[in-house]
Amino acid sequence: MYAVNPFVWLILEILDLYTWVIIAAVVASWLVTFRVINVYNSFARSVLKALEAMTEPVFRQVRRVVPIVGGLDLSPLIVLIAVMFLQRLIIWLTAGGLS
Repeated sequence: MYAVNPFVWLILEILDLYTWVIIAAVVASWLVTFRVINVYNSFARSVLKALEAMTEPVFRQVRRVVPIVGGLDLSPLIVLIAVMFLQRLIIWLTAGGLS
């Protein structure tokens, strides 16, 4: 096993956490749509607002390029793919990918 740069580890962990935030935001939006989550509950509303604050700025940038198609918002999927690509790119570069 090779030694991992602590900054690289931190970046990879943050990207991994952001992946879970995106998944939680998507699932929460489905639960709101199917009326499983009561948006009038203050705790649920605060969780939804926190998830929206963490994801919506990034999703909005993607939606500027790829609009909602037929009621289907592809921005979470595109952001997830971008995060996973960025993780693999960082791992490849730290393993000497360009040498």
